[in-house]
Amino acid sequence: MADDGERVAVVGAGVVGSTTALRLARRDADVTLFDAGNVASGASGSAAGIVYDAFADPLDAEIASDAIAAFRERGSITDRPYVWFAREGDERNAEAIREHVPRMQAQDRAVEFVEPSELGARWPGLRTDDIEVAAVARNAGVVDTGAFTRETAQFAVSAGADARTNTRARLDEEGRVNGESYDAVVVAAGAYTGRLLAGAGYPLAVEAYRVQAYLSASTPLAERVPTLYDATAGYYARPDDGRLLVGDGTVPEAHDPTDWKRSADAEFRRDCASYLETAVGESLDERRSWAGLCTATPDGDPLVGERAPGIYVATGFQGHGFMRAPAIATRLAEEVLGGDGVPAFDPTRFDGEEDFEIVEGMTLDG
Repeated sequence: MADDGERVAVVGAGVVGSTTALRLARRDADVTLFDAGNVASGASGSAAGIVYDAFADPLDAEIASDAIAAFRERGSITDRPYVWFAREGDERNAEAIREHVPRMQAQDRAVEFVEPSELGARWPGLRTDDIEVAAVARNAGVVDTGAFTRETAQFAVSAGADARTNTRARLDEEGRVNGESYDAVVVAAGAYTGRLLAGAGYPLAVEAYRVQAYLSASTPLAERVPTLYDATAGYYARPDDGRLLVGDGTVPEAHDPTDWKRSADAEFRRDCASYLETAVGESLDERRSWAGLCTATPDGDPLVGERAPGIYVATGFQGHGFMRAPAIATRLAEEVLGGDGVPAFDPTRFDGEEDFEIVEGMTLDG
């Protein structure tokens, strides 16, 4: 635990690290923010930017709602309903949607079922003739992830934080960062978090896995298609500056965060093109595609909090890190300063030596 005015190192200038640094600096902590690259040069800068609070679990719904409120307070969100659906013949996902929507409504989420005909009338670019069941979340939108993260880091600097970009941080067994002692250390370095902690003798139950995204060429269809998750096909999509962004090309295998393929696979690119032709009825050329790393945990919940005395972590977000970042970072900063944090996400609930299967973050299970 650090007190106001004490020295805190934050490792990782993605959205969680930058927001944590900002919250701490505004509480008069002496904050140093490290990143091996530039601000938002990792997962935060290439995230899809889809945000919504459509969760059935009370804690997840609360955190997502708080995060959206923070995005709105900054004027960073473009409101867009979020639609998810299952197509005919996909009884497992259709039943999951039918089960989850009432549970979301019980959490006072602005979620409702929507008839395929209504969906098609509102978004005529989307094929709806074979949709079995669909739902829409009204409290949702999209955020420019890179711009938000860079702005957050700049606010942290303005509040007094010292940002050391292009500076690789090393955590040792004494809890020092690059040989310097701090009252507290926060590691929010994305896929590198587990490697940094393990090197200092504090293993984490987290694995990095590879995901892929595809951006189409410009198309008028971008304004005729909602932000969506097609549970049957396993893809999410959203309009992006006159184009369509498609993702969830998950490779559910552990990857070394220092050695992985950053370009999208040819098969994934072909599958995305084929999916778009099925979903919107037109073949759309690729503008660009890429791959990134997400992090998984044994139970699908993140690891957020104190891993060892004075050493805090935030990782394992299963691809939902940006969406929840402002709320997660606020709670983590409070824990660093002596508050409660998020007990359900306590990283010490695992011993760090667990073997587990990586499961895609974008699913309707659970």
